[in-house]
Amino acid sequence: MKKVEIFTDGACKGNPGPGGWGAVLRYKDSEKEISGGEAETTNNKMELTAVIKALELLKEPCEVSLYSDSQYVCNALKLGWAKKWQSNNWMRNKKEPALNPELWEKLLKLCEIHCVQVNWVKGHAGHPENERCDRLAVAQAEKFMQ
Repeated sequence: MKKVEIFTDGACKGNPGPGGWGAVLRYKDSEKEISGGEAETTNNKMELTAVIKALELLKEPCEVSLYSDSQYVCNALKLGWAKKWQSNNWMRNKKEPALNPELWEKLLKLCEIHCVQVNWVKGHAGHPENERCDRLAVAQAEKFMQ
């Protein structure tokens, strides 16, 4: 399997509000930047979308080292929360529905294709790729504020 590094970030101006996402994919010496946004969204949706869009670009099953500053995304994948929510018909517990089930559904399917190792990085702490993804995400969110 090819080994790919993916760095992602999401941003939102207000929550909800205009949002953006950014990702950097690295395979050997090649890099690709992608980004996008929405006029009305949440930070968590943008964090999830960044990971989904990056994984969707992969043309074959890969060994992925994913780097994100989103504890929501990292913990839900690493600790199995998302799979548990899915098996409970998208309920976090007996009373609370899980948020963003349509995005989690897509992400879990992609995680079945790829071998994804999740790595949390502290945001806004000088991590070069995280800072780059943040700039991409913020630039996309700002497009909706003009």
